[in-house]
Amino acid sequence: MSFEGKTAWITGASSGIGAALAGEWAKRGANIILSGRDESRLSAVADRLETETKTLPFDVRDDEAMQQATEEAASWKDGVDIFVANAGISQRSPAVDTDMQVYRDIIDIDLTSQIAATQALLPHMTQRGSGKLLFISSIAGKVGVPMRTAYCAAKHGLIGYADALRGELSQSGIDVHVICPGSVATDVSRNALSADGTPRGRSDRVIDNGIRPEDAAKRIIDAVEAN
Repeated sequence: MSFEGKTAWITGASSGIGAALAGEWAKRGANIILSGRDESRLSAVADRLETETKTLPFDVRDDEAMQQATEEAASWKDGVDIFVANAGISQRSPAVDTDMQVYRDIIDIDLTSQIAATQALLPHMTQRGSGKLLFISSIAGKVGVPMRTAYCAAKHGLIGYADALRGELSQSGIDVHVICPGSVATDVSRNALSADGTPRGRSDRVIDNGIRPEDAAKRIIDAVEAN
């Protein structure tokens, strides 16, 4: 499909894979809606895009703000053609030491909030009878990775939700895609939660040596375009 004139709404768009997806889709002629918590960082991403953009800052855990953002997104241009559930946070801590609140926070951000955002947008997409839903999971959503028990649980759950949703929407004109990146050179490990819930503050060599977010974005969009 051609993305010219389509509208892509990306959560977690202030950096990393989200910002790179925005850049790649903009190059392919799409209009871009950027969401995340930090309006100034979203604006910085928007300023780099040579396309029409809209920033909708909100915390994915705020249901009221999410619903308001959904209504604004659905009424912009001709509505949302592509939705990318990309907001998330990782973990680096042994299970035996990890505070239960860390599990709650990661599952809330990486799973429950992504489901809530999708549920809010679904009525608009089903009414139109077309659209693409992209869920950014992880290789950790396919296999168990030590020191990431909460993250693995959330990402496995996201794949389960998306797979079930795909079956439900198979005759609706809405495509459901799950993306499971491996190592991408972002701040994901630096921002990962430690056992007490504080940011880890340092990166992993395997992440630092990963592919560039821009290369990941191109591969992701090529795959979506082909399917």
